This record gives sequence, structure tokens and C-alpha cells, in this order.
Amino acid sequence: MTTQPLKSAPTAKVQRPVPLREAVYEALLELITRRQLEPGRHLVESELAVQLGVSRQPVREALQRLSNEGWVDLRPGYGAFVHRPTESEADQLLAVRALLETESARLAARNADEDGVERLWAVWRAGTAALGRGDVDAVVTANADFHRGVTELSGNTVLAELAAQVDRRVRWYYAPVARSRGRASWDEHARMIEAVAAGDAEEAARLMREHTERTRRTYHRQIDGTG
Repeated sequence: MTTQPLKSAPTAKVQRPVPLREAVYEALLELITRRQLEPGRHLVESELAVQLGVSRQPVREALQRLSNEGWVDLRPGYGAFVHRPTESEADQLLAVRALLETESARLAARNADEDGVERLWAVWRAGTAALGRGDVDAVVTANADFHRGVTELSGNTVLAELAAQVDRRVRWYYAPVARSRGRASWDEHARMIEAVAAGDAEEAARLMREHTERTRRTYHRQIDGTG
């Protein structure tokens, strides 16, 4: 079985103040969620260790943890591979995301103050600027920041904690469609901010529900090769 060199490795070595196994885990998870280590990719411990500037032991520990969390598949006799999500897995996650974020938008419209609305506009400006540059990684990050911002404005700590638990996995699914969703996604974000600023809870919830559904449909079309 052949492997390809790790092209999109971190430019800096893992920093030591954080416990090493945690730092390696975070570095690998970041590469996976950004799809720099794409689904199905064979993960070779020795290659990853060299790229991260560590020994193989913390890499092995990180891969085991990532396997336990469903990011990596360990195949006896073959090694470790980035998990290739099924359409069912994507559907379940995106459905949960829609429920959480629709309610977040509803509550944000009821609770947000001027400063909170301006923070959303700041993220919107960053996202549209990244879109204009064609910087997909920055677009994905800004998209996650926007949705996290809405959830934080809901004022519901439990809701925010639940949304945070699925944040990275949502980013993983969003990365393949960030370019095709493009400007339309950020136009939808702008309309949501306007509804939140106006205190229109039902309109904010409707827009978020439709927004997350469009992303879900786009993901499936892209995976099916029809979008």
C-alpha cells in the first residue's frame, strides 16, 4: 500500500507547554477537521512524528484517542486511516446542528444587544473578505465563528455547550461545501444578523433553519457528485 507525503503539515513544531499527547492530538485533529488530512488518508505514525517534531509514542496515543472519538479508523494489519463519514452520519449530525442553531437564533434575537450584533457583523466582514481572497480555510473558520457567535448570544449556557461539542465535526462537513456555498451562505448570514438586530425571533429561527438545510442539501449533492 502506497502513501503520499504529508503536504499540509503544520509550519511550526508542536509547542511543549501543553502536555505533549494533548498537543499532538490537537494538531492532528486540526489537520483532519480542515481536511488537510482528507477522509480515507492513510496515517503513517513515522511520517506524522517527523512532521510534528515528536516521537512516535504520542502520535500513537493521539491516533488511539482519535479512533475512540470516531475521527480515525484503526484497521488491524493495515494501520490508521482518517475516517470516511457516511451520508447517514452526516445527516444525523447536520440534523442535530439544525435543531440547536435554530433555537440559538431564536433566543439570540430576543437577547442580543448592540455589541453582540456588532460582533456578528465583524465576523461577517471577516468571512466575506476571506471569501473574496479565495481563502477556504479562513472561510470555514469564519463560518464556525459566526454560528458560535449566534449560539453565545442565545444566553443559554447549556445550548452553547452542546453546540460547542459538535462544532469541530460540523466544520469537517462544511469544509467540502464552503466554496460551492460561497456568497449565498454569507448573504444568508447577513439576513440572520438583521433579524437578530431587529429582535425578530421567529424570522431569525426561520432563516437559520433554512440556512442549515441548504448546507445539508449541498453537502449531499457534493458527496453524490451531483452538485
